Amino acid sequence: MKRREFLQKAGGVSAAGASVIALPAPAIARRRKEMVILSSFARDAPGIGTGSQRLAKRIEALSEGAIKTIFYAAGEKVGPFDVFDEVVSGNADAYVSGEYYWKGKHPAFAYFTTVPFGMTFAERSCWIQYAGGQDLWDEVSGNFGLKALPCGATGTQMAGWFNKKINSIEDFNGLKMRIPGLGGDVMAKLGVSPISLPGTQVYESIVNGTIDAIEWMGPYADYYMKLYEAAKYYYYPGMHEPDAQQALGMNKAWWSGLTPWEQTVITTAALEQSSGQYFEIQSKNGYYLKKMIEENGITLRRFDEEIFDAFGEAAKEVMQQTRDYDALTAKVHDHFTATLQEIGYWQGISEVAYVTQRNRVLGFGD
Repeated sequence: MKRREFLQKAGGVSAAGASVIALPAPAIARRRKEMVILSSFARDAPGIGTGSQRLAKRIEALSEGAIKTIFYAAGEKVGPFDVFDEVVSGNADAYVSGEYYWKGKHPAFAYFTTVPFGMTFAERSCWIQYAGGQDLWDEVSGNFGLKALPCGATGTQMAGWFNKKINSIEDFNGLKMRIPGLGGDVMAKLGVSPISLPGTQVYESIVNGTIDAIEWMGPYADYYMKLYEAAKYYYYPGMHEPDAQQALGMNKAWWSGLTPWEQTVITTAALEQSSGQYFEIQSKNGYYLKKMIEENGITLRRFDEEIFDAFGEAAKEVMQQTRDYDALTAKVHDHFTATLQEIGYWQGISEVAYVTQRNRVLGFGD
């Protein structure tokens, strides 16, 4: 080979090499990081379990494999209610759960899942993403070495399954009911013995008579749990969980060690799943409610206004007691309440008013 030809070919290789070196960051292989995620929910539970898995897969996909997720459903590594301590200690990087399970650690956590007579999915999303709710959540979770993001939602839940008719407030007295969070505290004011059970123990507990009533979620999830086999009276509306937000709680030190790009990937996946889970559940609830009524013989019953007014009075007491716990809880409560009043007022004269009249005209619902 002539010297001139050799130099020309060598120069071509050098130019190609230079073009590789100049590729932007996402196109270059990144150092893979692992993210161990623990869930409080059964692996295949509709919405909350399948959604947890979908979130883990989405983080991997959006990061193009740079973040490798390792997912454990409830009981596969630790118990459903042990995920908080595992993540705080650094034994795992993240959990998917409901923050109200941690109200015993600090009552302000409850506001970031659901509170009685609180926010719907739309209202909560506004509060968290655009009205200062995330900053307050960061303050509460940061005190425990955590960083949390919304990653799922159930929408307004059914009041629950009962093994007898509830015709008055007196009928609640003495009932043993699976109902967690501040909603359980409200029911306790009415004579109920509230019990906080993970979903993996719900069906067995009501079938064997350990509990008399149960709230879980809504028709889609409740059908999967076969709760129609355990109780025939299915009550609505639920005041205890107007929406239940799932949280992706991460060890704060682990989160802080991520690059801004990695944090953006996880945040994007979590917010995408937050709305996606809500849409999935709402798209299925009507179908499964009709199925349980027509094929499984359940009786759909509505709490009357007298009972709902009693719920309201009990809820006022519970929320005031919760607010009085400490300055941080009062700060979260006051901000939550003021935002709910503002957004809720608008919802009442827009979407709620419209849907009520639409359903009346078209003959939907009651």
